[in-house]
Order: sequence, then structure tokens, then C-alpha cells
Amino acid sequence: MTKAQTLAALENQLDSFYSLQQVIAIIEGIAEPEVKTQLDQDIIDDISGSIERCLDNNNGTDLVDVDNIELSLGYNNFQIEIDSAAIDIYRIMQHINRILEDYVAKKV
Repeated sequence: MTKAQTLAALENQLDSFYSLQQVIAIIEGIAEPEVKTQLDQDIIDDISGSIERCLDNNNGTDLVDVDNIELSLGYNNFQIEIDSAAIDIYRIMQHINRILEDYVAKKV
């Protein structure tokens, strides 16, 4: 029940030991918790830094589909060049989701 709902319910009650005005004054004095609804820059920096560290520490071992990389020989057959490499978006999103879930769990 919210503060407003409590006040509305009390207005319909009979007087008791405390007067209705005293009870209403007490309830109005209760501060409702302020809810933060927007992300501030510190939170954004913290989350993005965590994501960057996670992906950087992974060293690409499960972020790139190494079985399907296309290679070619480069200059005078001395260089091997990567023509294409598929990024495993699903695995990246798993890492990001885990970081976000950990962050929310710490804040709750």
C-alpha cells in the first residue's frame, strides 16, 4: 500500500486514540524512497568497463568461430591473411548478460 492509498483509507476510518489529523500528519511525515530511474554516467562507465574487461580477458577464444575462418596467402606467399571470420554474437551476448545480471545483483 502506498502512502497515498494509506491516507485515503484512513480518511474513511473512525477516530480512535489518535485523532485522524494526527495520524495523517504522521503518515505525511513519512518520506517515500527516491527511486533512481535514469542511468548516470558513472553507472554507464562502470558497466561498459566491466564488459570491455570481460571481452578483453576472453582473448577471442570463444568469441570468434575459428573453425570457419577463411584464409588466403598474401604477398609472395609469405603472409597469411584473414579474409573473413564470423563473430559468435550469441556468446558475446552471454558474457554481456552475465555482467549485467551481476551488476543488478550487487545493486539490489
